[in-house]
Amino acid sequence: MKAELLVDARARLGECVLWCDLTRSLYWTDIERATLSRWQAADGRVRLWTLPERVGSFALCRRPEQLLLGLASGIALFNLDSEALTPIVPIEAEHPTTRINDGRCDPPGRFIFGMFNQAEDAAPIGRFYRVDADLAVERLPLPPAAVGNSIAFSPDGSRMYFADSPTREIRSCDYHADGRIGPPKMFVRLSATGGFPDGSTVDAEGGLCNAQWGGGCVVRYDRGGAPTARIDVPASQPTCVAFGGPVHDRLFVTSARIGLDAGALRAEPHAGGVFAATPGWRGLPEHRFGTAHQA
Repeated sequence: MKAELLVDARARLGECVLWCDLTRSLYWTDIERATLSRWQAADGRVRLWTLPERVGSFALCRRPEQLLLGLASGIALFNLDSEALTPIVPIEAEHPTTRINDGRCDPPGRFIFGMFNQAEDAAPIGRFYRVDADLAVERLPLPPAAVGNSIAFSPDGSRMYFADSPTREIRSCDYHADGRIGPPKMFVRLSATGGFPDGSTVDAEGGLCNAQWGGGCVVRYDRGGAPTARIDVPASQPTCVAFGGPVHDRLFVTSARIGLDAGALRAEPHAGGVFAATPGWRGLPEHRFGTAHQA
């Protein structure tokens, strides 16, 4: 199975791809260029917003013109129509080398995200956080990470997945609607010769689809952690995945070109692009951030 190029975005660090059912469009960020892009399925047009900070991840809101952004320094609401940006709260101001990284909404509509330590030593000092509907931010009782990633939830919301990418491990934990979190368990360990776990999404059958940075592929695992399918991506650094389309049967994949030399870019000219595949199984609509606040 192979993903095909959808948008030749040439992102330095494409990330956090999300499909919006309300507008039938696809969103993603280029973290290094501090941009947000939207591809419209109806006509293939792409619109780009330049933001004052890098956007590590974001969430759809109940109003289609609004997004919750995980900026490098904190959480903010963004209105796509007016381009008004409402700062809300800084995150880990005590750690100037960390920034917000991968994030996803849980079924009740709370935004969960991890941090990325940009320091040269890449020490695992960043934590995982949850933004509640009242915009309060709480630190989750999960181990610190160097690169918090792979956040996803089982269809019934009872299981959360997450990773610290340099460890090559994806973990899971019991997750409760009232916010309680169980102890982490090993879900899958990638081989030392493969890629690193990056962004993930869960399909309607409960399978976890994970983009594997450096591996040039997306791998699907069943609930027990056994690999069941592989989708090759014509870019060595796929970063995030999301299901979309009218019946959620298309899998969209972002990628990056950062760190690739001239020879590598000649070999994979569409690195940094957005790709799509029809894998034969379906996803679910994205959970939306449940805030009554408006930007």
